[in-house]
Amino acid sequence: MRSVPGAELLADRSVTGSDLATAYTAAVDTWVRSVFDQVAEQDGFALAAVGGYGRGDLSPGSDLDLLLVHDLGAGAASVAEQIWYPIWDSGLKLGHSVRTVDEALDLAASDLDTATSLLELRWLGGSNLLVDDLRRQALDLWRDRKGPLLDELVVRTRERHELAGELAFLLEPDLKASQGGLRDLHTLRWIDLADSSLLEDQERRDLETPHEVLLATRIELHRGSGRANNQLLLQEQDEVAAALGYRDADHLMADVSAAGRTVAWIEDAVLHRIHRQGRRHRLLGRPRDLGSGIRLVDDTLELAADADTSDPLLPLRIGLEAARNDAFIERMVLDRLAGESTRLAEPWPDEARELFVDLLLCGRDMIRVVEALDQVGLITRLIPEWEPNRNRPQRNAYHRFTVDRHLFEAAAEASQLVDRVERPDLLVLGALFHDIGKGYPGDHSEVGVDLIRVIGPRMGYPPEDVEVLESLVRHHLLLPDVASRRDLEDEGTVRLVAESVSSVGTIELLAALTEADSIATSRSAWGGWKAELVGELAARTIQFLQGNLDVSSDAFPTPQQLEWVAAGETRVSFDAPYITVVASDRPGVFSRVAGALALHGIEIFDANLTAVNGMAIEQIRIAVSHNLQERPDEVIEDILRAIRRELAITARLLRRARSYRFQRLSSARVIEPAVLIDNDVSVTATVLEVRGPDSIGLLYRITRAFVELDLDIIRAKVQTLGDDAVDTFYVRGPNGAKVTDPAYLAEIELAVLSAIGADA
Repeated sequence: MRSVPGAELLADRSVTGSDLATAYTAAVDTWVRSVFDQVAEQDGFALAAVGGYGRGDLSPGSDLDLLLVHDLGAGAASVAEQIWYPIWDSGLKLGHSVRTVDEALDLAASDLDTATSLLELRWLGGSNLLVDDLRRQALDLWRDRKGPLLDELVVRTRERHELAGELAFLLEPDLKASQGGLRDLHTLRWIDLADSSLLEDQERRDLETPHEVLLATRIELHRGSGRANNQLLLQEQDEVAAALGYRDADHLMADVSAAGRTVAWIEDAVLHRIHRQGRRHRLLGRPRDLGSGIRLVDDTLELAADADTSDPLLPLRIGLEAARNDAFIERMVLDRLAGESTRLAEPWPDEARELFVDLLLCGRDMIRVVEALDQVGLITRLIPEWEPNRNRPQRNAYHRFTVDRHLFEAAAEASQLVDRVERPDLLVLGALFHDIGKGYPGDHSEVGVDLIRVIGPRMGYPPEDVEVLESLVRHHLLLPDVASRRDLEDEGTVRLVAESVSSVGTIELLAALTEADSIATSRSAWGGWKAELVGELAARTIQFLQGNLDVSSDAFPTPQQLEWVAAGETRVSFDAPYITVVASDRPGVFSRVAGALALHGIEIFDANLTAVNGMAIEQIRIAVSHNLQERPDEVIEDILRAIRRELAITARLLRRARSYRFQRLSSARVIEPAVLIDNDVSVTATVLEVRGPDSIGLLYRITRAFVELDLDIIRAKVQTLGDDAVDTFYVRGPNGAKVTDPAYLAEIELAVLSAIGADA
């Protein structure tokens, strides 16, 4: 067994990035040549590196891609085995092939992977003539057949992007496959070899830094994880950042995002040029004059030579036309705008404000346009406060995008909801700016309000409109937070919202903004349950503001439930998405029901609890799981056994927790365990908001602690945000009233915090 080549070098963490790749490649070259020299007794063959090894971009987990080129006939196989076996014995992952020059070229003519691998061909040993001949002919073939080969390359690239997403905006990007990653850098190199006119000199220079950032990150990811993994997971980002000398993972991910944006932006331009090149062979359409020197040629926006590029409105006009016509803005146009257009007067003229809002109202077609404008600094020229949010990561499992992309996405989603509000312009602007404070120290909502006080007047909005925008930014989390954590039938809940936002129009704007923000946050952040809650809260608040002070409901308990109470029998029923339990009112019934559901992995969202004539009534809204749909009788039977105290809930949950390792993403923002006590919001109950890391059986443990302290739960709201739980309980003491004794409240806090940290 040979030692792994370059092991000492890989252990030296002072060498990173392309320096490490170059040195590691050289070390592997030396070792591979020593293997090759032992079998190099005859002429007619050569060993060459291809793929990433050929480029000299070896990472610790990279495959060693080798090609034995020969004209030996049948004797080549025995030569190859003498080379491959020592490499296998070393533990390196080997990608290998044995071909004559003609065989390699024949395969390259029909196989894109072979064609591109030969573009990276690098001599290692044996006949230089064979390798030079193959390299020259492979490059000639690539250029001669660039039309069909580049067409296939473009199709594959688009398909890969669909699967792997955009590196710049992902929480856990694939450094190689995601759009803007290392594979796209390779793709641009291959395109450049096919036709050097498709890349500009400045673009080649602009790709150097992204290559260094992404290669260095991938190398440290491989070194730290000990495996060939290209997805930069949350739990690995801190270690990679430290290895590369970053202050923290946020700074690393900001650089990774910036690198991905640059690569993707340049690649988009190059792929569009390939598209236009193909169109020219079929003749481009007649230019269409859009005014202000803007011309639309098929699907591309161009500027006339005499266009007034000093016009400060021109970037907005071009952006709007690009979004409306699904058109591509040429790089030279963006460069002219960045270099020649002037700043808008302050306050903005009405036309500038209208153009900006109209661009946001274009929805998803707006996103690629504003990101192109942002790439050359035109967005920060309009809104300087935007700069700290560019490429800013949100390293928690709840958000899927960087701050800037999240805001663009929210504005696009808001544009689909404008029929619900009287002021569409304020809705899309509120969506664009609701998180703008995240790029600054302090509470992002309050910081955002301060920024809006500058941005709004600069855009030319009157004080009353600026006040609405301030309210949208300050209270953009109000409706979802209250709806998911408070009892909507409690007058105190509605009064709380009405006192914070006293305008019906602003409530309507906030409801639409909540939906847009949630959808832009993640696919799981907006569903039927959340929509129902937010809609109900908004409707009740509007009624309250309009003078209808009766927000109570007689929906619980229902007549059917009262009939079950009258029968005096224990009953469990399932009518999706509700489970209803009627049983003798003994301490801990809800806790045991929650434990039984946890055993089946069934998540509780909401629970209404009461007691009538000595019988407990529990109406529990759940996330309907496959377990419940496929085996409802089994779940119901376990609930009944739990109520009868015939189920070892604690022991079973402990066993489940041990067999199902609940893995937290360690680099994500970790919620600190806390118990927040509110005796003001509700007239009839003490509100306990419990926060902490989610775990199996957490709700069971918390409610079991309530039983120990003789607390009566009348309402429970249960919410999971990524790996964190934020649960709210309306409770009463043993006397049926709020809990106000400070010593008693302290004991409640102690018991709940212990339950959060305890095993089931």
